[in-house]
This record gives sequence, structure tokens and C-alpha cells, in this order.
Amino acid sequence: MNASSRPASPPRYGMPLLTALFFGWGLITSLNDVLIPHLKAVFSLNYVQAMLVQFCFFGAYFLVSLPAGQVVRRWGYQRGMVIGLVIAAIGCALFYPAATFQTYGWFLAALFVLASGVTLLQVAANPYVTLLGPENEASRRLTWTQAFNSLGTTVGPLFGATLILAAADNAAAEATAVRGPYLGLAAALLAIAVVLMVVKLPKVGDTGNTRVADHTPPAWRHRHLVLGVLAIFVYVGAEVSIGSFLVSVMSSPEVAGLSESDAGHRLALYWGGAMVGRFIGAWAMKRMSAARLMTGCAVGAVVLLAVAMATGGHLTMWALLAVGLCNAIMFPTIFSLALERLGPRTEQGSGLLCMAIVGGALVPLVQGALADSHGLMPSFVVPLVCYVYIAYYAARGHRVVPVASKTTPAAAAVRT
Repeated sequence: MNASSRPASPPRYGMPLLTALFFGWGLITSLNDVLIPHLKAVFSLNYVQAMLVQFCFFGAYFLVSLPAGQVVRRWGYQRGMVIGLVIAAIGCALFYPAATFQTYGWFLAALFVLASGVTLLQVAANPYVTLLGPENEASRRLTWTQAFNSLGTTVGPLFGATLILAAADNAAAEATAVRGPYLGLAAALLAIAVVLMVVKLPKVGDTGNTRVADHTPPAWRHRHLVLGVLAIFVYVGAEVSIGSFLVSVMSSPEVAGLSESDAGHRLALYWGGAMVGRFIGAWAMKRMSAARLMTGCAVGAVVLLAVAMATGGHLTMWALLAVGLCNAIMFPTIFSLALERLGPRTEQGSGLLCMAIVGGALVPLVQGALADSHGLMPSFVVPLVCYVYIAYYAARGHRVVPVASKTTPAAAAVRT
């Protein structure tokens, strides 16, 4: 993307509107943590069946990300976000018939549609934020918007607990408790879509109805992007995996011996740490490079996990909770570094990065298998290895290596 296609500074209304989008899909994503126990109780599911909630949600990222990139390439960033909002609203609305007919399959289908819309939003909004202003501040802008995404993930469980789990003691009401909240979300998403259709945002390289030149190398030939895809995979996997096991760790007599209820409240510190850390990170990136800051955060996460595995008691608990603070800047920084200098392949690269979010479904399974065979605390070697790789990507793997374009037969003949 050349400098002339970027606005000198983001428009006054552009970043607030995009920030609202990031907050919204953060809230929607974290509601899964409320849906899992809710649907498990309603349909008397075992844990494997209940985890289909996460598999359907993260599976949408894997299946929809590349087609979403094609949608953005054809229709542009702004219209791509509008389409994503409408699809997500349809997914929220589908919770009404799912709850009315009390069919678990309907809930899973609604989740997949909802996640498909969120995936399209991410494919369009993440690269748009990186392009909406000077290139050297791309990571800072994305970290800022991701901070509000973390605010959404913090508010989401409180929203769900108040409006959904409050009906847990009433079996008749419990089955339909999701209808009102998700219809409200559908209405809010449609309202944002209408605003986004009316507001004129800068094009910043909008690729609607444009074609990529045949000689432009495909996105996957860019080494820093391919390594970035793996970095997103292991980052999301490590973050979700640690969060999934924290309640069990804090409930263990060898660690803190908390009740599951108290451990659940402490878990908010893990996600809240990511939120606070993103605001701090946005400030710190004014003073140091995003890659250097992420290297420090990744090394910090490795040290904290090593301390948690080697010690015990409350030190283990606090070390694991503190990893949330280290997570803060990783996703937006990896995303922006991986998209550097992709030019017309930016949308394709964004689709590949969003597809890698499927790590959130697969990495926890690996840790779970290790926990069953070798014990809970030794299993944390899985996220530790993930953070070692992220440290490598931040220190060296993100560097852009020029890719040779395809040459014409005539040029090749001259060269020979």
C-alpha cells in the first residue's frame, strides 16, 4: 500500500465507529462462556457436547475467513463490514427459534452464522484500521481498538450472567432466557450497519471491483505473513487454553483451593489484564517499536508460565493470571506486522490470519490430552512453547523478505 492511498490522519468519526465494532464482537465472543454452562444445563449435555459451542464458533473462522477476504476484495472494506454486521444480526436472531423449539442443533447453527458475520467483520476491520492513517502507527491504532475489544470481552460475561444465567433456577424460563438478549444484540448490530452504510469513510486502498495484477505474488509467498499466520494460531490457542484451565488450577488444593465460584471471579482478572494492557500498550508504542514491545511481552509470558509450573500455591495462581497482561498487545501486533507491505494482497492475508484463529479450538485439545496423561500443571508446557514461538516471530520472524514477482515468458527468455 503506497503512502498516497493512506489518509494523513484518521477521520474524527472513523475510529470511534470502528472502536464500537471491536467492542461489539468482543462482547459477542465472550458470551460463549455463558452459553456453554447455560446450554449444558438446558440440554443435559456432557462436556464434549457442550464444547461444540466453541468448535462451531471457531470453526467459522477457519471455513469463512478466505471467502470473507474475497467479499472484501470485491465490495471493499466498508461494505464488507456492513455485510458482516447483517450476517451477525441474522445469527443473533436465529437464537429465537432455537430457544423456542429447544433444539441444540439450532443453537449451533445460529452460532455458526453469527461467527461467520463476526469473521467477515474481522477480515474487513482489522486491515482497515491498519490502513486508516500513517503506517508507522498501524500497530498502535489496532492495539487501541483491540483494547475496546477486550472491554467487550470483559462486559460480555457480566451481560450474559445478568440476563441469561439469572434464569438458571427456573427450568421453564431457562430454555428461553437467551431470546431477549440476542434479539437485542441483533437490533444493535442492524443499527450499526445502517450507520455504517450512511457514513462516508475514506477509501484507503478500498479494493471494491478491482483485480490483482497477475504478476503480484500470492499472499502465502510472503514469509513474514506465513510465519504470522502460525503466530496467530498459537497465540489464540495459548490464550484460550490458559483461560480454559485457570478455574481448575485455582480450585486445586495445591494452588489456591478456591471454590469454582470464587475461581470464576478471579478469572476476570486474566481477561481484564489483557484489556488494561492494551491501553498501556497503545501508550508504550509511542516510545518503542511494536515488535520490540511484543518480544518483551512474549518473554514475560514464558517466564510467568515457567514460574507457575515450577512453584505452587498462590504464586502459581498469580503468575498465570498475570499472563493475561502479557497477552494484551499480541494479537493486534502480530496482525499488523504480518500484513506489512502486502499491497493488493492485504485482504487475502487478512483472511489467512483470521482463519488461523482456529487455534483457539485445537491448542486447548492438545493441552487437555497432556493434562490427562501427565497432570494439570505439566500440561502448561503447551502454551509455554506457543509463547516461545511468538517471541521468535516478534524478534526475527516478522521481518519482511522481498518476494520476486512472476515474470513474463519474454522476460524469462531474455534472462536465459
